Amino acid sequence: MEFQEMKEYLLEQILNKQLIHATISQTRAKSNEVKRVKLKPIEIKNMYHIQLEYQYERILKHENIPLEEFTKTLDELLEQFRQVHADFTSEKVHVQLSKKNKVMWKSEKTISTKTVDLSHNRKKNYLLDENTPYPFLIRLGVQTAEGKVKKQKYDKFKQINRFIEFIDDTLVHLPKNQPVRILDFGSGKSYLTFALYHYLKIEKGLDIRVTGLDLKKEVIEECANIANDLGYDQLEFLVGDISDYNDEASVDMVVTLHACDVATDLALGRAVKWGASVILSVPCCQHELNTQLNAPGLDIMLKHGLIKERFAALATDSIRAEILNMVGYEAQLVEFIDIENTPKNILIRAYKTGKKATPEQLEGYKQFKQMLHANPFLEKELKEYFS
Repeated sequence: MEFQEMKEYLLEQILNKQLIHATISQTRAKSNEVKRVKLKPIEIKNMYHIQLEYQYERILKHENIPLEEFTKTLDELLEQFRQVHADFTSEKVHVQLSKKNKVMWKSEKTISTKTVDLSHNRKKNYLLDENTPYPFLIRLGVQTAEGKVKKQKYDKFKQINRFIEFIDDTLVHLPKNQPVRILDFGSGKSYLTFALYHYLKIEKGLDIRVTGLDLKKEVIEECANIANDLGYDQLEFLVGDISDYNDEASVDMVVTLHACDVATDLALGRAVKWGASVILSVPCCQHELNTQLNAPGLDIMLKHGLIKERFAALATDSIRAEILNMVGYEAQLVEFIDIENTPKNILIRAYKTGKKATPEQLEGYKQFKQMLHANPFLEKELKEYFS
């Protein structure tokens, strides 16, 4: 197949609204900051669009393109990237391009011949369907006994589904031929712990063992009872503190949601020392840097208490992500849930790469730290990685 023929075929499928989702990757230019682009169809104000999710090294950006304008967009994407994975309604396609646009084409017909249903997309194409009863959601009070999401719990249902999206993205980073060990520090009422277990164990069939850890004894006992009643035999809940948990030699995934202040750093530090392949952390109450800030050049901002608090929180999470990048991870700061639902909406997502920090990274981190007069707790936790 020639390049122009390939492009016309992909475009025909997309313009005929056959696209389910696609990933375009392998940048042609080292200077291109976009690592990959994910595509999916969505409906906005009753108009069909293609949503592009641009994945940079540390952030995600989205753009919605009306279908009739997508021809130019596809041309631009194929000029920048050399690989396409596309799922259409009746076919899966893989395209690999050489530097001179020689086409290697693979396709696989699929059983389904249904057209893409966009009625869901006007709400949200949830991985957990809002009209399907899930025993753990019923027990946790998110759904009624009939499996309908309770009106007052809809924001929680959206948060759970957003978390499941992140879990789904981690699948390629988890071990394939051995049990997967997962720890959730500060699990609380464990909505997300149960969701994680359900999705990976029941829906994806992975061999996993999950531990939820929290200081609240009554909450832990209730969660343990629910897990027992549901037959979740590889899910346990323990009373304990992050700093005192020393029962593991290695862990595959560490989750920490709303651990307050340096408790987040304790969990991140422990995850790195365990060599966790995946880290998912939603920080909370970032007070440490707030008390250290001493940056005269930022006085116009920092003289306002509210702004100082927000700046300190953003700077703290930026420092955490950069430290993870320097100790062998690819870390990103991404939106966890709409800010209208919770102000604590940044998630640190990190995948282990084993790459060492470059001199430029170390120098940039040092300058930023010196500008703020910061002495990060996480750096002290991981001091052996900086020697």
